[in-house]
Amino acid sequence: MENNNLDEIDIKILNALQDNSEISFETLGKDLGVSKSTIHYRVMNLKERGVIKKFAAIVDPEKVGMGILAVSLIRAHYNPGYVEYIGDKLKNIQGVWGVYFLIGEHDFVVLIRAKDKDDLNRIVETFISMKEIERSNTHVIIKKIKEDIRVDI
Repeated sequence: MENNNLDEIDIKILNALQDNSEISFETLGKDLGVSKSTIHYRVMNLKERGVIKKFAAIVDPEKVGMGILAVSLIRAHYNPGYVEYIGDKLKNIQGVWGVYFLIGEHDFVVLIRAKDKDDLNRIVETFISMKEIERSNTHVIIKKIKEDIRVDI
């Protein structure tokens, strides 16, 4: 895969921002040995090119009452355009935070955050009530070993 024409400075900027997106351009420039305006220009360029998608707060789901994490493997009925159609329906269900299309025995993997058992049940019931879904196999995660949104560059 291409690295989108990233040079060493771009990679250092991206790694630093993934560690702390609140770091000032001035501090980052000093750390990397370049000017604040160079950092500003490069960050704006990375945003324009879509390398940096957005800056956002990372919220701890458990601290906002979304302590149940589950993964659902879904098998759907094949029809032309079903990936987009079913994917759109799944991604719009409250509590679903990731939907991925698979090749193999299952068609989709859906990542779920729920408040409690009843909330999880509501989400799963929504899947299985969809006529396009043949089967759903949901697994509740009981211990998080690693969860990191950083991208190794």
